[in-house]
Amino acid sequence: MTFAPERHMIRLDRKPQLFSMRVAALIFQNGHVLVQRGTMDSYWALPGGRAEIGESSEETIIREIGEELERDCSVERLLWSAENFFAYGDYAAHELAFYYLVSLRNAFPFHESDIVHRVLDGVEVELRWLRAQSSTLLEHDLRPRFIADRIEVLPPRHEHLIVREGGIDADALTKETL
Repeated sequence: MTFAPERHMIRLDRKPQLFSMRVAALIFQNGHVLVQRGTMDSYWALPGGRAEIGESSEETIIREIGEELERDCSVERLLWSAENFFAYGDYAAHELAFYYLVSLRNAFPFHESDIVHRVLDGVEVELRWLRAQSSTLLEHDLRPRFIADRIEVLPPRHEHLIVREGGIDADALTKETL
């Protein structure tokens, strides 16, 4: 087998590229799921953040929930791992993501339609509860979209997904159940 360097090198002459490892939590209360967004963003995402070097995905979500929500949490189980490919501004983004079902040890403020919490995390981030229904999450542009498609029936076991959204073969989705 010969090595073809042009196939394995990052092409810097193309659109800038961004890679990250993100860990997020599905937190439910009163038939709603907690979501967050940067105040300058038009879309919502699950609460969580970027892993730090040397930190497991489970350690990351526990730290992020503590920092952003000021709550201790219990990690119930890993629902999905996903390789997300999407456009982010001028960047071609590739995100390795882990989505955990998480329970808070202490109650978090709840309101059906208002922002319930704000935090400064590099940018101002606001949190609110959305009804845990596909139609509601799609209407509020929850990203990645596969979460809205699966919110009403969580997988009994971990699923690994390959997701292409935002102008990068948006209809492609591959699933492996482990």
